[in-house]
Amino acid sequence: MFRSLSSASVILHSSLFLTCSNSFASPFQSLGRSRTRPTFAAPNGSTSIVDPWSLSRSPKMSHDSIQVPLLEAETLQDLVEYAVSFSAANGLQVQAPLADKSETGQPKRTYITAPISLLPQSYPAHLFARGVELARPLNELVDKISRDGEFLKETLKDVRTVDDYTGKLLDFYEEIYLGDRKGMNWGKHARQADRLGIQRSDYMLHQTAPDGDYSLKQVELNTIASSFAGLAATVAKLHGFLTQRMKSDGRLEEFLEENHKCVSHSSGSTAGGVDGVPESPSMTQLPLAMSIAHERYCQRYRSGQDASSQNFRPTVLFVVQPNETNTVDQRLFEFALWNNHQIPVVRMSLREIFEKTKLDGDTGRLVIQSDGATQEEVTVVYFRAGYAPSDYPSGYNTDDGSGVEWLARERLERSRSTKCPCLGYHLAGTKKVQQELARTGAVERFFPENVDNTAQKIRTVFAGLYSLGADATEQDIHAVKNVIFHGGEGRYVLKPQREGGGYNYYGKNLSDKLRENCTIVESSSTEKKDIKLAVELSEFILMERLFPPQQRAILLRNGQVEGTGMTISELGCFGAIVATKDSDIVHNEYGGFLLRTKFSGVDEGGVASGFATLSSPYLC
Repeated sequence: MFRSLSSASVILHSSLFLTCSNSFASPFQSLGRSRTRPTFAAPNGSTSIVDPWSLSRSPKMSHDSIQVPLLEAETLQDLVEYAVSFSAANGLQVQAPLADKSETGQPKRTYITAPISLLPQSYPAHLFARGVELARPLNELVDKISRDGEFLKETLKDVRTVDDYTGKLLDFYEEIYLGDRKGMNWGKHARQADRLGIQRSDYMLHQTAPDGDYSLKQVELNTIASSFAGLAATVAKLHGFLTQRMKSDGRLEEFLEENHKCVSHSSGSTAGGVDGVPESPSMTQLPLAMSIAHERYCQRYRSGQDASSQNFRPTVLFVVQPNETNTVDQRLFEFALWNNHQIPVVRMSLREIFEKTKLDGDTGRLVIQSDGATQEEVTVVYFRAGYAPSDYPSGYNTDDGSGVEWLARERLERSRSTKCPCLGYHLAGTKKVQQELARTGAVERFFPENVDNTAQKIRTVFAGLYSLGADATEQDIHAVKNVIFHGGEGRYVLKPQREGGGYNYYGKNLSDKLRENCTIVESSSTEKKDIKLAVELSEFILMERLFPPQQRAILLRNGQVEGTGMTISELGCFGAIVATKDSDIVHNEYGGFLLRTKFSGVDEGGVASGFATLSSPYLC
């Protein structure tokens, strides 16, 4: 998901003292609400506080004024010039917010270099391989969950009472796929449709003790609008070029070696060796999966049996946000669909879909209306919007026709078009489902035969996850008590169901939120104190906080160095799956990677919201 780009520049001047650290970092598990300012060590031992939300870059700062350990000033300047030029030549860009219209009345479109890390981050090759390996079983898990209506209803029953948006999604799922309230005929075309999933599982390296090995832990599983596949693949190409080009004359060896040491003590890392930056297959694999879904639709519904289909051009529909700024990432996907598979794409907002599409109630055909003789028939609906309440500004009232965005979503879901994702996949990606899967036996429910120990492999990457609803166990309550009574707010993150970022609670904000929504039964001993969770907490889960290694990095924003410092990273592994109405899996593959890097000490972590940058792994 990509929210409108806001700048969160961290301006660090030339006197920074940078050292590799394996100490516990302040990680950014996806996106957060807390605004704790990061602290950086200066040469004299004092600390300097910098404001990561500053909108301006120091006018005195230039490439020559920045000192980066183990990099010559000339090397840094060359790296920046290469990066900015490469980005312009290869579309590693984001669209700036639209300015005033030109004299001709056309909007002025300006593109700037995407927020990037100048160099890749060292990453244990064996843990990267584990993330790749898990893509297929996680794809299958999401598909199985999407078809288990009882599991979704039971898991989300408390959330729906306090979270209107999740409640509406669940109501909608029940009406269309379970036949509740409106009868089985209401969703008959949707139940016959194929399913396409483009998912991304996000991970952090986690260290439970200062000198312990790192393990791979899942932060979240994104099942709708999983973004940056296109830009991330381009960043990997940039970093592959830079490391090969600059290493050839020995100018990066020391810098890369120092970062390598930050993760090399992990037991499975390559002793003294590196594999370099891998290529990401995302712009091959993800369009391939969509093309398979598109071709299956054409075979099922346009194979000559329906003569009227010849009046409609088969088209993929991208559902996008108005005033979208992550257009390049989306266009890279669109261009790959055409160049590799000759499949056209139409981009529309939910409001435009409401105004310009029509659903044939008899056949389930979804058509984009036009004045021409040939109109577009939607084969695949790809959601890059619709994942948050803000995407439905008109509300959810469909009775009087005022909730136009929701009516558009309803029209899309009820059609025979293949949805990416369908409602079941969307709900499978909620935080509450993630927490429920961590319970003993939950994953095993979906893999009863457990071929190749699939359930155990998935379970190994789960972090500690705790319910705050009516189903909270003694273990869940114990975690809450750790925060309230024992100063454990630094060891957890409070996460709502929301996608898109900016909603998590950290530190004092976390402990305050729990105290405000818990009734404490007083006792002389804190160990014997009891607490009662308010129903309002049902929309949240409590998650173990992860502690990844810190590495030095140089971060660029708007094509300029915004700062240098110690950073942490989050790995995302894409997966793609195509399944039939009969639950046969037609296609199930790993789909590439994304690495996001941000300064340590900043809880927020979204690229689009201005806190993180796009990077890539340097396998070692």
